[in-house]
Amino acid sequence: MRKFLLVLPRKSKQLIMVLADAVCMPLALWAATALRYGELYPEIAGLYLLLLLSPLVIVPVFVRAGLYRAVVRFMADQMIFTAIKAVSLSVLLLVTFNLLFRIAPIPRSSFVIYWGVALLYVAGSRFFARAYLLQDGMPSRHPGVGKKVMIYGVGETGVKLAAALRSGCQFEVVGFLEDNASACGGEIGGIRVYPVEMLAEVLADEGWVLDSVLLAIPSASHKQRQEIIRRLEPLRISIKTIPSAADLASGVSSVTEIREVEIEDLLGRDSVLPVDGLLDQCIRGKSVMVTGAGGSIGSELCRQILRQKPACLVLFERSEFALYQINQELDSINELLKTKVQIVPVLGSVAHQHRVERVMRKFGVQTIYHAAAYKHVPLVENNMIEGVLNNVFGTWRTADAARNAGVETFVLISTDKAVRPTNVMGASKRFAELVLQAYAREAGSTRFCMVRFGNVLGSSGSVVPLFKRQIAAGGPVTVTHPEITRYFMTIPEAAELVLQAGSMGQGGDVFVLDMGAPVKIIEFARKMIHLSGYSVLDEENPTGDIEIKFSGLRAGEKLYEELLIGGNVSGTEHPLIMRAEEIELSWSCLSKKLLELDEAFHRFDCESVRRILLDVVDGYQPSGDICDYIWEESHAPS
Repeated sequence: MRKFLLVLPRKSKQLIMVLADAVCMPLALWAATALRYGELYPEIAGLYLLLLLSPLVIVPVFVRAGLYRAVVRFMADQMIFTAIKAVSLSVLLLVTFNLLFRIAPIPRSSFVIYWGVALLYVAGSRFFARAYLLQDGMPSRHPGVGKKVMIYGVGETGVKLAAALRSGCQFEVVGFLEDNASACGGEIGGIRVYPVEMLAEVLADEGWVLDSVLLAIPSASHKQRQEIIRRLEPLRISIKTIPSAADLASGVSSVTEIREVEIEDLLGRDSVLPVDGLLDQCIRGKSVMVTGAGGSIGSELCRQILRQKPACLVLFERSEFALYQINQELDSINELLKTKVQIVPVLGSVAHQHRVERVMRKFGVQTIYHAAAYKHVPLVENNMIEGVLNNVFGTWRTADAARNAGVETFVLISTDKAVRPTNVMGASKRFAELVLQAYAREAGSTRFCMVRFGNVLGSSGSVVPLFKRQIAAGGPVTVTHPEITRYFMTIPEAAELVLQAGSMGQGGDVFVLDMGAPVKIIEFARKMIHLSGYSVLDEENPTGDIEIKFSGLRAGEKLYEELLIGGNVSGTEHPLIMRAEEIELSWSCLSKKLLELDEAFHRFDCESVRRILLDVVDGYQPSGDICDYIWEESHAPS
């Protein structure tokens, strides 16, 4: 019977509820009158006519009050207030109806009794139906059905999540976990609440093999989440979470959407509110261009720029597929937000100055965020000519085009690898910084500045997706060196800080983002393995699940990254943005080196390219021999 009711169309279920009320509410009135008179069949003229007519008054009131809109299986306890309102209004209208048409001389006390009986029926029948329909999903009645999970948090979100999971068979909620000792030991909806510090003992005593712990604490800060994850990590249990409070409140996600723990929960920080006026100063109402618009940082910049309502947003990208993807996404956001921003997708290379300048002039570009760059260290190391051409000449040509086109603000997205670089990618980005610093000292109306930061979580070159794939495949997880460390920041946080830093630029500024403490990659790998429900296979644990292997430092890779070349740094209007004072080179000096580079490119002369980088970039220390594929091929023995 229960399965039959569950598969019925919603309209049919609503009709059953209407018919049940149409029959039972008159019976409630009859019962109230019988109780008032102390007789099973009270002799009152017109009573049975009133009983027959009463559904014509009661049912429309219930429809208007919304009693038939609620899905019974997922009905919240707040339904009791709706029932009180609906029953009270129906009683008042029924009394008025009876007095106006003088149908039956029923005393007022009978209607008072009827109010109590009717309320008991309306609320009781619906909660009974909810319990009946949920029986298949009740873990206490059907143990062993679905994956065993525990819910961390006994707040409203946790209780709602448990109720939602009980309606299906995929999960069996065997308990709640809570820090608050006063909440432990009791039951919520028949589910026991356990102290989190006793979890290991509980699992051993009950013999449960727990599939995962679900974090139902959407409003918790990053620090609180990190502390919870730290306490659960040694238990080798997969940890999943529900969406953030912001996503739940905005309707973007629901409480039943269970996700893997985000990397931000491991390494992220509590967000810092943007400084008023900095976020949209170079954007609102202006024509903005983003180069490398399809990349990790470029695409996030575009999303955040669009929300600041520019007049026009030009997407400049050399990859057709990446440009198509970000253009489609931004069109959807534009329509959703009703911002009516002109979005212009442009295919092209930043090294083609004439093309870039024509685009800037045509769309009256006022602000440029230059995110186009080759950033993968080993690839650039093995393709030196193309890497330097794109990163150095691409920046130079775009900056020159911006100056010629009268662009107001030019912001370069740089990297921590530009500080005392050991690889071509870092050296080329530092060279690009020097070009902009020299341009800033020349006469012109364009403000040039650059923003330097470390790795962003989830980018195309991040270790995060690599580790996830390796864990899913059963290992091994590859780490280049046991001591290697990196700075990490989330992509949205980095993009938001870039937009604000660009507004503070006065000309030639090098802004450095506060990346927090550096993270040891091996510890990061261990956390990801543990939080996926596995153990690390090593000498201390020979029966573990996934091994961590050291593959050795790649070409040009450093053990430790830095954000500052010197120690001369000052604060800004934003607590997470610093201004660095660093060595500059004059344009007369740099222009000669750029001409030498151009000649070396045409000869595919990698030795000369490296020599020029060594001359220009202070602190550049190549870590190995030249390994550009083209150069090696041209010098291969006959």
